[in-house]
Amino acid sequence: MSLDENFRGGQGQVIEAETFRDSVGTMDQSGKRKWVYPRKPKGRYTNYRTVVAWLLLAIFFVLPFIKINGNPFLLINLVDRQFFIAGQPFYLQDFFILALGAITSIVFIILFTVVFGRIFCGWICPQTIFLEMIFRKIDYLIEGDRNKQMKLDRQEWNAEKIWKRSLKWFIFIIISLIITHWMFMYIIGYQGVFDMVKEGPLNNFTSFLVMIIFTAAFYFTFAWFREQVCTLVCPYGRLQGVLIDKQTINVYYDFKRGENRSKWRKGEDRRAAGKGDCIDCNQCVVVCPTGIDIRDGQQLECVNCTACIDACDEVMVKVGLPTGLIRYATEDEIEKEDTFRFTGRMKAYSVVLLLLVGFLGFLLSSRGAMEAKFIKPAGSTFFVRDGEINNTYNYTFLNKSNEDQLVTIKVISPAHGQITLSGTNKILLKKDQMTKGTVNISFPENEIKLSKQNVTIGVYNQKGELLDSFDTYFEGPFKLQF
Repeated sequence: MSLDENFRGGQGQVIEAETFRDSVGTMDQSGKRKWVYPRKPKGRYTNYRTVVAWLLLAIFFVLPFIKINGNPFLLINLVDRQFFIAGQPFYLQDFFILALGAITSIVFIILFTVVFGRIFCGWICPQTIFLEMIFRKIDYLIEGDRNKQMKLDRQEWNAEKIWKRSLKWFIFIIISLIITHWMFMYIIGYQGVFDMVKEGPLNNFTSFLVMIIFTAAFYFTFAWFREQVCTLVCPYGRLQGVLIDKQTINVYYDFKRGENRSKWRKGEDRRAAGKGDCIDCNQCVVVCPTGIDIRDGQQLECVNCTACIDACDEVMVKVGLPTGLIRYATEDEIEKEDTFRFTGRMKAYSVVLLLLVGFLGFLLSSRGAMEAKFIKPAGSTFFVRDGEINNTYNYTFLNKSNEDQLVTIKVISPAHGQITLSGTNKILLKKDQMTKGTVNISFPENEIKLSKQNVTIGVYNQKGELLDSFDTYFEGPFKLQF
């Protein structure tokens, strides 16, 4: 008998699986939205989540100001094509590494979900952190807890309601504006944001307009749309239906222990009366930020926020029953009392993840400190002077290291080639910058056997170490071969 099938019996208000899975918890039968007023959660898991959330928020607000070797720790500037991750510069030439990194991240999320369910949604997701740890707390501070919010919502638009709602909405706008500015710091850097603010919107009208749009989007999301993002928009919630199975750790209600649910009566022997430990207090429902009843089984709307665990444990302590009626568990643990085990599917994902991480590490470690190209200008050909054949090349050097480089160009093969640069034979490459110029390469006539001969040109640092090489061709006069 499956978990959902076991919910169909019992003496309490148990909704059959076919009914609750055919509707969204935040909408009524007509399709009209039911506003969720979750009670302020408290308890062990809520304290843990608060610590995690404040840590992540601190990282979010501090990270734009951290630099490594003068480079921003994280910068994703698509417009100017500047990318820095952990202080290391990445370029369009490194796009395949970033793509592989994205694929590796997706595989990690899949493995994480297969093992731990939607713990990411409840503990790490920015949507949950901003909503529950910032905007929802402002709700509680200004309007009060669940009952006071519901009362305020029902009452007429008198002075109290206008003042409280106006204050709350104003604070929401300010916070949304702050989040937008910090988000821009990850795109153009904190100095770019400070310069925009200093110069004013008229001098940066396009950027100012984009900021207003994003601020409005954040305000709309956290002031009104809220949990609908998780249930209607976020693709991760849909993905869990494919990834989660009976061996996945999730927030579950122990129906074997809880059913048949019944109201609490002091001094009653519930076991003798055939009643379960669930006293049908509904506290797990009123604290749920997505408005579901966890006792109906695993649902799309559940984000594993653990608010129901804390609420249920608090009630169990008060009535003298064991805690853990709602807890982190697997479906098999509840149905069959099986302990958690690492399944074949989890092992397969782990192997794929390890291979991807290993390959990604190899690409990052083998990524050269410099990239060099030597291209013959369009329409150019050779010329002969003083018994030597000369070709001109346009060079492009990309210094990927975090330090300036003084480099020298040499012909690797054929060995008798000579390099001529205008000015000096050494080129100074600034860190994280591209340098372009022209170089002349000459060979004695007797060294060139073909009209197009392969040559290899190397770029060396001051220590004589080869930084990069480039294979191209050298043009010479046509010669008959016998």
